[in-house]
Amino acid sequence: MAQNNLPSAPIKNKTLTKFGHERLDPYYWMNERDSKGVLDYIDQENKYCEAHFSGLKPLVDTLLEELEGRIDPNEQKSPFWHNGKLYQSRNEAGMEYEKIYQIKDEKVILFFDENERAKGQSFYDLADWEVSPNNKYLAVAEDFKGRRKNTISIRKNKTGDYLEDRIENCNGDILWSNDNKTIYYIKKDPQTLREYQVYRHKIGTANTEDVLVYQEDDEKYSVFFSKSKTGDYIFINCYSSLTSEILWIDANNPKSVPQIFLKRKHGHLYSVTHHGNGFYIMSNDNAPNFKILFARTIPKSLSQCQEFQKTSEETYINGISSFQEFLVIQERTKGLNRIKIYPFESKETKYIEFDEETYYLGLAMNDDYKSTTLYYTYNSMTTPSSIYAYDMFTGKQSLWHQKQILDPGFDKNNYTSERIWARSNDGTEVPISLVYKKGTDLKTAPLLLYGYGSYGITIPDVFSVSRLSLLDRGFVFAVAHIRGGKYMGEHWYENGKFMKKINTFTDFIDAAEYLGHMGYCDPERIYAQGGSAGGLLMGAVTNMAPYLWKGVISQVPFVDVLTTMLDETIPLTTSEYEEWGNPNDEDYYYYLLKYSPYDNIKKMEYPAMYITTGYHDSQVQYWEPLKYVAKMREYKTDNNPFLFDCNMDAGHGGGSGLSNERKETAKVYAFILGMENKNK
Repeated sequence: MAQNNLPSAPIKNKTLTKFGHERLDPYYWMNERDSKGVLDYIDQENKYCEAHFSGLKPLVDTLLEELEGRIDPNEQKSPFWHNGKLYQSRNEAGMEYEKIYQIKDEKVILFFDENERAKGQSFYDLADWEVSPNNKYLAVAEDFKGRRKNTISIRKNKTGDYLEDRIENCNGDILWSNDNKTIYYIKKDPQTLREYQVYRHKIGTANTEDVLVYQEDDEKYSVFFSKSKTGDYIFINCYSSLTSEILWIDANNPKSVPQIFLKRKHGHLYSVTHHGNGFYIMSNDNAPNFKILFARTIPKSLSQCQEFQKTSEETYINGISSFQEFLVIQERTKGLNRIKIYPFESKETKYIEFDEETYYLGLAMNDDYKSTTLYYTYNSMTTPSSIYAYDMFTGKQSLWHQKQILDPGFDKNNYTSERIWARSNDGTEVPISLVYKKGTDLKTAPLLLYGYGSYGITIPDVFSVSRLSLLDRGFVFAVAHIRGGKYMGEHWYENGKFMKKINTFTDFIDAAEYLGHMGYCDPERIYAQGGSAGGLLMGAVTNMAPYLWKGVISQVPFVDVLTTMLDETIPLTTSEYEEWGNPNDEDYYYYLLKYSPYDNIKKMEYPAMYITTGYHDSQVQYWEPLKYVAKMREYKTDNNPFLFDCNMDAGHGGGSGLSNERKETAKVYAFILGMENKNK
């Protein structure tokens, strides 16, 4: 597209002052949702983006064809036991959404059809579904907009008819009381979208009669709930980044008042698993990588608990799950997952682990407390997802389900994955997982490097069927396990947040430079990708090292960090203080100012960029990437492709339905491959 057809946004300077420091924001006005000026500018950008991709349409179509040729249109996901019944989610050719079936005596019965519920909707997402303990009712939480404001409906399973009960604006989580008449749900603050209220609803009654069970008044905390596998307790979990508190309810008595399990103490994070013989508690009290405690009854303090498993500097405890005969412990050592099986009777511990450089291992659906079979999931960057059934008594296992790749030419042995360690600028070794097709000339290969690095979230090393389109074209794909996640344990997270956040960005830059210098790719052909907080990562590393990237894909990016964190009316802001710091503190203000992507755009050359967002995004408001794009257009001095793609029917997770999901992936890959083809 000719330069004079570039989108252009009006400049309306607004001065933002804090601690005597002034920032001039020319695009602050873009937070005026649904205003003509905002919609007109988005329309300009979308048309500009559409024009760019019109030239790439044959490539997009080819990529879509490849993707659809590898995925069975009638794909069946792993069967799973839930509440004593066997279920399976399936896709059907020509359908955008899944159907859930119940399998009984080898008969397959349609249980729930998302396609029927999505009819006439531009967006649909089934957030949660829960059957009552007696299996007579189904409660579903559905989002018809993309802002994660869900509506709960209740169906009578025998007739398929929906009751008049309809609960609006919920977070999407549902729990049943054991009386089969009461459901619990969570409400969000209408302004901040913080999940802070737990209600109970008795089916057949008006919503006005719903009872507020618990309200969390501290704005740093949100709530979620869970039901013990024993079925005896409902736990209300109050949590911030640094502290947690759990309240319990008798699941057999919906009118019971929540009682505190262990009082909150600043810096103490804990979770609870109920067993017939007592409570197992995962706690970080004087144990950064967590330890496991045991209490025969509900304790009044930690001093009443016995130590079941000590903390370790080398091993991070990910989670615990109780069965009648076993305790299952998820651990991570040197970045790799393993599952520990502890039999209460014999006390002879077994492990599920793999002797590989990198892989993903986790628990599948296991809701039967009395079961002696554990279902776990395994996959790697070369191996499609597999679910195994593991006999916890004998250690024998069998393949329960494996994802099938339709492409007859696919052979996992044609690909290689490995893990390498890059040295960061402060001497820390940063793990990188990578995958490529055997025979690829690495020194001349282009590379796509993915990163996230926030909230302690660890990006798993998993298989991707769509990624084959890049690998088969000679790309290397890599994930940099940078600080800010918990790949290497709690210290990995602590050293990538607050006043150490910049470590996240320098780790990613150092990882890219290492890959280039060590011959794992062509250093002139490195692409970077990240979304949400990973989009913040993209904005920061693009400002800090623009020369390093041939192209950057930034999805739903959190890029206007300082202005957002200073505005407590924006959803989820105050609860984020324990991740980024509170900029009302002068030290944090100036530290955030150092890396906030929007505030650090300079007059210089930038790499090619493809930025995506959803107009209804409730996590990162649309105006953050919109402002960022407008300012980049004003400042960038190069002619590299710079595209902004706003889905007007989507939220934080992108468009709904299989077609939208696959097209979004195809466009990302077409953007990258278009850059490669352009320079051939």
